[in-house]
This record gives sequence, structure tokens and C-alpha cells, in this order.
Amino acid sequence: HVQLVESGGGLVQPGGSRRLSCAASGIIFSFYDMGWYRQAPGKQRELVAAITSGGSTTYADSVKGRFTISRDNAKKTMQLQMNSLKAEDTAVYYCKMIRVVGPAAVYWGQGTQVTVSS
Repeated sequence: HVQLVESGGGLVQPGGSRRLSCAASGIIFSFYDMGWYRQAPGKQRELVAAITSGGSTTYADSVKGRFTISRDNAKKTMQLQMNSLKAEDTAVYYCKMIRVVGPAAVYWGQGTQVTVSS
């Protein structure tokens, strides 16, 4: 049984920081590329940052220089360090895993709300 659980969301003031975590179970973690997505009210879900099984990273232009994605294969976790947060970063953040070794598979977490407001 595959499970992805996000944590770390909450209310943060503009300019503040927040660290999201995604914990996986039931999978061979190193077989997966991973990513953080977000969806704001009335908008489509969008890619925020991605990290391959080998550790290569990609960022949306809107978060470059502010967000950092990382993963710990031993602990089966992925993190998103968010700094200099803006109101427009308010969204539900989801982790996604895409299997790149063996049979194709995609898994999503349930999401965690991040609200940037004073």
C-alpha cells in the first residue's frame, strides 16, 4: 500500500519561511522522481519544483531563488524549503511521485495548505 503524507503547511507572514515535508511508504523510494505542485483557488495545479531520482532539480520561475527542493532516500522523505514567502504562494501544496524504474506509476499526496498572510 503506497502512501504519501505531506506536512508542514500553515499560516505564515509575508517574507517568512516554511518547510514542507512529504513522507513516503510502501515504495522503493529511489525508483521515483518527485515533485511539489500547488493549486490556488480558481487556478490550475502547477509544478513548483521537481527532483529526479539522481538529485537533479527544476524550479518554476516564480520560486527560483526562494524555494529549495531536496530528498532523503534513506528516510524516504522529500522537503520543500520555502523562503521569502509571498501572498501569491498561498495554495494547497501536493507532493507527486513518478516511477522511473520498472512499471509506470504515479502517486499524489493529499495536500497541505500554505497560507501567506499578515
